[in-house]
Amino acid sequence: MTRVLLLDVVGLTERALAHMPRLRALAAGGVQTRLGTVLPAVTCSVQSTMLTGLAPSQHGIVGNGWYLRDIGEVNLWRQHNALVGGEKVWETARRSEPGFTAANIGWWYAMGASTDVTVTPRPVYHADGRKSPDCYTRPPELHDRLSDELGTFPLFDYWGPTASIRSSRWIVEATRKILREQGSDLVMAYLPHLDYDLQRFGPDSPEADRAAAELDAALAPLLDDAAAHGASVIAVAEYGIAAADRPVDINRALRRAGLLEVQVQQGRELLDPLTSRAFAVADHQVAHVYVADQADLARARDVLEQTPGVDEVLDRSQQARYGLDHARSGELVAIAQPGAWFTYYYWLDDERAPDFARGVEIHRKPGYDPAELFLDPADPFVKLRAGMNLVRKRLGLRYTMNVVPLDPSCVRGTHGRLPESTADTPLLLCSDASLPFWDAAAELVPAAAVRDLVLQAAGVTAGAGTR
Repeated sequence: MTRVLLLDVVGLTERALAHMPRLRALAAGGVQTRLGTVLPAVTCSVQSTMLTGLAPSQHGIVGNGWYLRDIGEVNLWRQHNALVGGEKVWETARRSEPGFTAANIGWWYAMGASTDVTVTPRPVYHADGRKSPDCYTRPPELHDRLSDELGTFPLFDYWGPTASIRSSRWIVEATRKILREQGSDLVMAYLPHLDYDLQRFGPDSPEADRAAAELDAALAPLLDDAAAHGASVIAVAEYGIAAADRPVDINRALRRAGLLEVQVQQGRELLDPLTSRAFAVADHQVAHVYVADQADLARARDVLEQTPGVDEVLDRSQQARYGLDHARSGELVAIAQPGAWFTYYYWLDDERAPDFARGVEIHRKPGYDPAELFLDPADPFVKLRAGMNLVRKRLGLRYTMNVVPLDPSCVRGTHGRLPESTADTPLLLCSDASLPFWDAAAELVPAAAVRDLVLQAAGVTAGAGTR
């Protein structure tokens, strides 16, 4: 068997690659092609398709989160691998090669997975409400070895206003250590750096070009290690990031139509999914819209179709065309127009926004919020307040990091809908030019084919996984 290094280089497109000489050299000696992503083109859905070879309608990951009807809660960014249906690529490999080993550094749904080695971001949630950086590892003793050598995982550089190259560098160094010491047949690493400045400043910005060069430089020693170990390298991207200039307040449209309800606590409004006739779980350019009563379906659809910035509204039969017809999906799925994206906002007055709206709260917000990448530009004291909060944190005191803007117009990049052009189409690179690709004449290699490419690169002859 051949060792395989599978890199998820988030946001890797032809424009980004132009500023990444090490990855360009890898592709020049092997294969470069465009990757056909899935709807929604978001992290959890695409990763799950690449690792199982299944569509979202089969593996069940219909977005980065969804509404759990049985408990009446919206959950985003959960981590238990049991949420993903189907056989994962390393499990398929073990059916023909029982000793096949796998390591996962940062790919989503890592906790509880059957990989031999697992490293994934996981904060410490203190009893007083504070949150401290940390990571989850398996085996457990790997935690202290990584922390002692690399420092604590830099969680606040992984997401939020201070997100930076530091988190991807930490992941690269952890991957190098595991590649050297663990001997895994498959090593997977998730590298999020291009997500940040491409959403902050847009994919055509100088900041985006600098971010690509930064990540390429950080990857160089890992690519050298892979070559020294004789490993095949496969680099994929879940999506490309397209320019954005139109936030669409889909929940506010449903509320004004009398379909969405809120609770009020201490003058702040909270979405009430239990009593709402329709509400949306916004996820970049795709929103799952949950309609409690079929009698409201036509009305909800009409409201969505009349909302500026909405391109398509899919019912269950239409979702099937995209492989998105799963029980977790909304009764309707809205897709934003090019350049538009969906906010989760449901309040009509910023004074009544929930307290978590101005913070980095990925588990409490009932939808994705790219404004978390920014310090509020309208607040002249935002950096001072953020600094004071960090002092309180270091002293072990409780604090509220209420620095995120409620005006989302600062966001310049987005993804989620299927690509409109080659500029925002993700890439697949492979160091091994001898591997058989599915159709040399095809413009795109499907995301579902990544699973079989990994097996071929590893030299594993295995049948189809559980479908």
